[in-house]
Amino acid sequence: MFNLKEKLMLTDKGYSDLKKAIAACTLTNLSLMLPFAVTIQIFAELLRPLMGGELSLTRLWILFALGIAGAVLVFLASKNDYKKTYVTSYMECEATRTRVAEHIRKLPMSFFNQKNLSELTTNIMGDCATSEHVLSHVIPQLISNGISIAIICLMLALFDWRLALTIFSTVPAAFLVVVLSRKVQKTFGEKHVEAKLAASDQIQEYLEGIKVIKACNLSGGKFSALKNALRLMKQMAIRMELVYGIFITGAQVILQAGIGLTVFIGTFLLTGGRIELVPLLMFFLIVVRIYGPLLTELTLLPELLYMQISTSRMRTLFGTPVMEGDTEREITEYNIDFEHVSFSYSGRYSDDDAVISDLTVSIPANGITALVGPSGGGKSTVSKLIARFWDVNRGSVKIGGIDVRTLDPEHLMSYMSFVFQDVVLFNDTIYNNIRIGNLNATEDEVMAAAKAACCDEFVSLLPDGYRTMLGENGSTLSGGERQRISIARALLKNAPIVLLDEATASLDPENEVLIQGAISRLIEGKTVIVIAHRLRTVAGADKIIVIDKGRAVEEGTHEELIGKKGLYEHLHSIQRESLGWSV
Repeated sequence: MFNLKEKLMLTDKGYSDLKKAIAACTLTNLSLMLPFAVTIQIFAELLRPLMGGELSLTRLWILFALGIAGAVLVFLASKNDYKKTYVTSYMECEATRTRVAEHIRKLPMSFFNQKNLSELTTNIMGDCATSEHVLSHVIPQLISNGISIAIICLMLALFDWRLALTIFSTVPAAFLVVVLSRKVQKTFGEKHVEAKLAASDQIQEYLEGIKVIKACNLSGGKFSALKNALRLMKQMAIRMELVYGIFITGAQVILQAGIGLTVFIGTFLLTGGRIELVPLLMFFLIVVRIYGPLLTELTLLPELLYMQISTSRMRTLFGTPVMEGDTEREITEYNIDFEHVSFSYSGRYSDDDAVISDLTVSIPANGITALVGPSGGGKSTVSKLIARFWDVNRGSVKIGGIDVRTLDPEHLMSYMSFVFQDVVLFNDTIYNNIRIGNLNATEDEVMAAAKAACCDEFVSLLPDGYRTMLGENGSTLSGGERQRISIARALLKNAPIVLLDEATASLDPENEVLIQGAISRLIEGKTVIVIAHRLRTVAGADKIIVIDKGRAVEEGTHEELIGKKGLYEHLHSIQRESLGWSV
């Protein structure tokens, strides 16, 4: 079947279901011929007196009974058709969406630097919806109509090969018009897809920046980017439909010329005495029935061409290599070593865009190591390389002597807990947001983690307690409350390595005290990496590493670094002076 499985990116089950759907649609098409056969026989019976014969009521009742049986058969075939075609295609597209989401989850973070989120959303929703429509409304009907028409053509040839040939004489020319125009249709289809993606980008930007748009009075006519993108999408849709319509309408005109040709040839044969009236009437009735599916096929072909654009984009996505590694190897030691590490977010390292340059540092196990330095120096990047959000361009990052690139990212994540400054919460209950840290945790364990993270204080004031829905990204909570939920997650996970990235940077003094207490419980007995700008918060760290321009420029304890009179002491003195500043 010209490798349909690969072209449509179907699973084994999806391919099997598609073949069953084609068989079901073929059965439905053939069953629909039964009412026509009965109708022809009724006409023949009614015309019998005109031919010198006698009208038989018995035969009419038998034909009536056959008509009822045919209607029941059509109903059962259509029901089976729906189940095999629509239900299975929806299930297959659900599986495809899950496959896309799973694949995206395993991709390196560098991939997301190159792709817009709106494009990935289109992959999951738009492209899969296109595939869903084609699998349910196009492919089974297209192939089954071809099979049914071939069978009917052979059956008609048994009655009169001349009229059978006449009926199908215009089919090749009609389909040739559509096939030869596929490049033009594909070009306009691609432009339409590009316009939709551009509009999706602008819509997402508009929604994400709605606060800025309102604050800066950029709404209405002043915010023209969204309007222009939507206008372009409309124009591309109209042009695509116009191009499709020109070719499809032309093909349909050529195809339906076969009706007139059949009437002309049939009349010519009848007047010449080479065909009888009843068979001719049968051909006249059937030609209308046959051209219905053929016209449908011509209409469906552009959708098949349009789907190829979507499957091509999905194939490109699935062709992006995922981050893989060993899922069995255990980490028993938790010291972390950077050995001559260089890294660039562009994916191709060069000195011009390097974020980390030849970094060699050691982070001891079971202690607190602080990463400090000027903004943009590479501190957060170091923590992300430890977690293998990205792979280094040069050198290696090792945990307990094991290169993190040899470990499966999800396996590696099981050894780490994170508390970031920007907390991500889901539109779910507080309880479920905490339980994300360990989905196997019991309710008592979840509640214990929540209390240890000082969540009880604000949760008890909410109408539904821990069952309160948070809204999108926890929009109903303050920054400190969101941070405490994040710490509760980390406590529940109880991983041996803890990464704290500016966990208290934007908190008020009251929340900072609560969260510092929660963090103290979180980091007890763990290997801890703390990223901080406020140096007073890391003065008690076991080791402080000063990072500037992607390099470790100083290492030591707070007292040692103050005594060196270097960058750390300079930053510390500036912050100490700023404490006395006021408006």
